[in-house]
This record gives sequence, structure tokens and C-alpha cells, in this order.
Amino acid sequence: MPLNKQSGNMYSWVTHTYNPIRGRCSHDCIYCYMKSVRWDIGELRLVEKELHTNLGIGNTIFVGSSTDMWADEVPNEWILKVLQHCSEYPDNTYLFQSKNPHRFAIYFGDLPQNTILGTTIETNKEDIIKKVSKAPSPANRYMHMLNDFPRKMVSIEPIMDFDLDIMIRWIEDIEPEFVSIGADSKGNNLPEPSAWKVEKLIEELMKITEVKVKKNLNRILEVEENEGYNSKRA
Repeated sequence: MPLNKQSGNMYSWVTHTYNPIRGRCSHDCIYCYMKSVRWDIGELRLVEKELHTNLGIGNTIFVGSSTDMWADEVPNEWILKVLQHCSEYPDNTYLFQSKNPHRFAIYFGDLPQNTILGTTIETNKEDIIKKVSKAPSPANRYMHMLNDFPRKMVSIEPIMDFDLDIMIRWIEDIEPEFVSIGADSKGNNLPEPSAWKVEKLIEELMKITEVKVKKNLNRILEVEENEGYNSKRA
């Protein structure tokens, strides 16, 4: 099976995606882009033939971009098989991102050599998340990302209204290598923060870590698409 090249509104620094575990994600986030494209939302399953995919050399691969392969419903043996296959191609960088990061620690010794572990923290507000997702709470994700993993990242996408002081403190405590910030691109009418609050968040996070601002955030920042957000971000 060929490796899938990164496309669409994916992270620009990711070169490929790899999805041997597929199917309907139990987190059931209303804003999930997989729902918008209606691709592969059937029964949760391990696609065994994908375990023969040549993952190549020098790629940055988002493993599990189509469903959360770390959700509690995913069998341990499936995760181990995927990690073992990735480890057979040690010259790549692998991104594993989950809203259920407590499972990262369980498999820490089985992760490929060059691994980035990430989670999504769209907001710190529990009342907002409960209305749009069945995933573990942002506070739960924050707590489990405090583990001393060598490389970590945080995605704040789609960004929703938040408490500025709490979000800054959480990111500072997690100590990610970088933070990626983006907005809802599918018109889900999410409770979004003001432009001022987002700009202040970016300003403060840049004092802590690298901030990668996605183009879809321009709508909230009221910036023209061809202009881009004017900051000193890398």
C-alpha cells in the first residue's frame, strides 16, 4: 500500500498520513473533519494490509489522522502492531496525537525512536467541550501530557473560547516543543474567542515555545487570507 501524502488543512510540516486503524471515533466531536468528508466512518477496525506499507525514509508521518487510535475502545494489540511497524522504519519522524493521551505512557517503551506525542486542547472550559465532544476533558488531557515525554506538541484547533490565564499556564506546564493554533473551517458555529484574546494568547505562548499559526485562524483574527497573520512566529 502506498503512503498517503499530506493534503488539505493538515499540518504543513507533516509530509504523510498513515491510518492502519480506521473507523468511527468514539469521541464523536461535532467538528471532526472526517464527518465533513464522510470518509471511512464505519466500524472500528485494523486494516492488516496497511501493516505492509513501506513508510520510507525521511518522512514526517501523522499516524492515526483519520480516527483517534488511542481511544479506549481501540484494542491494545492493534496499537502494538502499528507501533511495531513504524519502528521498522526508524528514519522517519512520527506524530501520534490523541484526546486520550493517558495511553501514551502505557506504550512509551514501544514507540518509534523519533516520535512526537501531541494532544488537542481547544479550550479549558468543560461546559463548552461537553456540548461538542465525548472525548476526555481538556483538564484530563492536560494532566496526562505532564509526563516527561522527550518531544511533545499541543494543537489548539478548532480554538474555542477559553480562560487566558489557564490556557497559558497549561501550555507552560506541558512544555511542548511547539503549539499549533487553528480555527473551525467547517461552519460548526462553535463558541469562539475574540480576536484580541487569540492575539494575546499567541503573544504569551511565543514567550514559552514555538507557535505555528494556521491560515484558517485568519478568519478570527480578521486578516485577509493572502496577507497572513503578522507575527514573528517560526
